[in-house]
Amino acid sequence: MSTTATAPPRGGVLDDLSELERTTMRHVIGRFLPLLMIAYVSSFLDRVNAGFAALTANRDLGLSATAYGWGAGLFFVGYFLFEFPSNIILERVGARLWLARIMLTLGLLAAAMALVTGPLSFYTLRFLLGIAEAGFFPGVILFLTYWLPQRYRARCIGIFMLGVPVSSLVGSPISGLLLGLDGMLGFKGWQWLYMLEALPSIVLAGLCWWLLTDQPAKADWLAPAQREWLIATLAAERRQARQVHAREGYLRSLINRRVLYYAAIYFNVTAASYGLSLWLPQIVKSFGVSNVQTGLIAAIPFAFGSVAMLWWGRHSDRSGERLWHAAACAFTAAIGLGACMLTPSPTLQMVFISIAAVGIFGIKGPFLTLLANAFRGPGAAGGIAMATAIGNLSGFLPPFAMGWIRDATGSFSLGLLLLAVLAAMGGIHILFSAGFDDRQEALHHEPA
Repeated sequence: MSTTATAPPRGGVLDDLSELERTTMRHVIGRFLPLLMIAYVSSFLDRVNAGFAALTANRDLGLSATAYGWGAGLFFVGYFLFEFPSNIILERVGARLWLARIMLTLGLLAAAMALVTGPLSFYTLRFLLGIAEAGFFPGVILFLTYWLPQRYRARCIGIFMLGVPVSSLVGSPISGLLLGLDGMLGFKGWQWLYMLEALPSIVLAGLCWWLLTDQPAKADWLAPAQREWLIATLAAERRQARQVHAREGYLRSLINRRVLYYAAIYFNVTAASYGLSLWLPQIVKSFGVSNVQTGLIAAIPFAFGSVAMLWWGRHSDRSGERLWHAAACAFTAAIGLGACMLTPSPTLQMVFISIAAVGIFGIKGPFLTLLANAFRGPGAAGGIAMATAIGNLSGFLPPFAMGWIRDATGSFSLGLLLLAVLAAMGGIHILFSAGFDDRQEALHHEPA
């Protein structure tokens, strides 16, 4: 199967569009994308703000670096176990209901993190938080395939994925300031952090219920001509696409080789993202700066990552190419992380971490478009969910390994090397994905 999306029409120029297409997509993108991106900012912040809370909470709760890494990673175990069934439920009951449910339960449990009293309660709530959020990310990716023609997907997925760096770009300085509320009304600073940063998710649950629409056929906010054009365009693309999973149900996607291959890529390319989000505050704090300064400095790499994500996703859409765009970012992340561990200078470390962030976040749009394009037909929801669920275990194993390495060596250097190696392996797997897809396609169509 080809790993590139359908090339943009008329020489790859997205600006040369009919007025009907232009107005339809402006309306669709304007209605959904800002809401989904803000929801992802909030959900991702609730996922990783333990990294900032740890600056003071670890001492209060008696958590070692290994124990913190274990607890931070348990989120992804709960996420893994429930992501597949969550995405199947979303497909059956609709994104409007299910995404609103996810945001509500996520917000309530994120606020409950303020009640943690020790390692066991920290582990338990992190695990439950993962269960609550399970299905949000693959559900949104699936939802966008219901609404966006191919040539819009990498750019729009890239904008949606801005939630990852923006959550840390905005959340890092806010989290540093919230830690300064220590003692106010009898609460610790890290308790205020958990409670206040959970409120947006609860509000966004209501907005998802109000603004989302499950399918274009139900979009009474589109003009009839716009609705008919969108339905016809998406139907034509589905007919042209190879129905890789046309003969597969949900359960068979659990052992599908394509699912496992893309899960391995997803694991490698997201390990650095989670490692950075969950450990960067403590890396920066080791430079000898205050909590507020830690928040400001830690935001810098995510600013570079945000710009890279927008620009590179748009570049991928204009060229219609995905594979090399994704692989180049994986290798950039590996080089940045590898160089970081070689210098003792805090300034140079932040320069190299920022270079790594360009690759870590620039890869999101092109690779996720590759992932979405790899699964078609009735098994698409299950295939996407399983690939991302297995891949999201990168949020458990590498952060835990970094904590263990930190306790064993007193340094983050070998932990950064681990992330660099995983990113490089992801780039190699991406380059081989075209040949893998072609072999799987040949096997699929081989006579019985």
